[in-house]
Amino acid sequence: MKIWYQSLTRKDRWQGYNVALQALLDAAKEPDTTIEIHCVEKRGGIGDQFHYLESIEAQEVLENVERAGREGFDAFVIGNIGDPGLREAREIAAFPVFGLCETSVHLAAMMGGNFALVTGNEKHGARIVDNIGRYGLREKLHSVRTMSVERLVDLESGFGNTAAREALVNTFIEAGEAAAAEGAEVIIPSIGVLMVLLSSQGVHALRQGTVPVLNGSAALIKIAESAVKLKKIMGGQWTSRRAHYAQPPLDQLEELRGAYGDVFLTM
Repeated sequence: MKIWYQSLTRKDRWQGYNVALQALLDAAKEPDTTIEIHCVEKRGGIGDQFHYLESIEAQEVLENVERAGREGFDAFVIGNIGDPGLREAREIAAFPVFGLCETSVHLAAMMGGNFALVTGNEKHGARIVDNIGRYGLREKLHSVRTMSVERLVDLESGFGNTAAREALVNTFIEAGEAAAAEGAEVIIPSIGVLMVLLSSQGVHALRQGTVPVLNGSAALIKIAESAVKLKKIMGGQWTSRRAHYAQPPLDQLEELRGAYGDVFLTM
């Protein structure tokens, strides 16, 4: 199967991360799975904790969903904790689509009775909590801790600078241990880049191995692989077309395309 992994980073600003991400995904995937990582190429890629900037990047995400459909991909995953364009992508895609936040929090809710977030900064945390409320898991959220990473692109230093890497890992561990000491049962590193960095350093649990640290980037691939197989088992059915992800009636497409351009191309 073919999976499109949509990163919200730029290649020229996140070189170390993208190398580590590729290694992580290659280790996670099944032998017959092909994963293509695509970065942001047009606009953005460095500040998507801000709603306005994320909305700009989401347009490229949705263009790529259409492209992935034309190129025969079996699934599309959005490797950004804000899940930019996720609802819209499901509406237009004929294949399963998953977001890093939604996948991580639903999985964490199955791994423990609650979960805590360790985010980059206060703004970033508020953005993720909004998503959790939308996904119906607000009551499972134990707490939110922040790392004071005001420029998320600064996380790139963790892949090439030993001192920076140790500082980031130690800061995460301190925040995660504090949440665990107060009762958190699963810890979610709430930045895709941080998930990859921690995994590369073997940080998979806290509190003497009793509290899992969720690797959402790897989980995205395993969930996507499972969904593709389940879709086949279920006669080709996956995304509901009732209400929430309903598509426009065929008799409206000509009018809509005249007003909006080339939209709903996979219908």
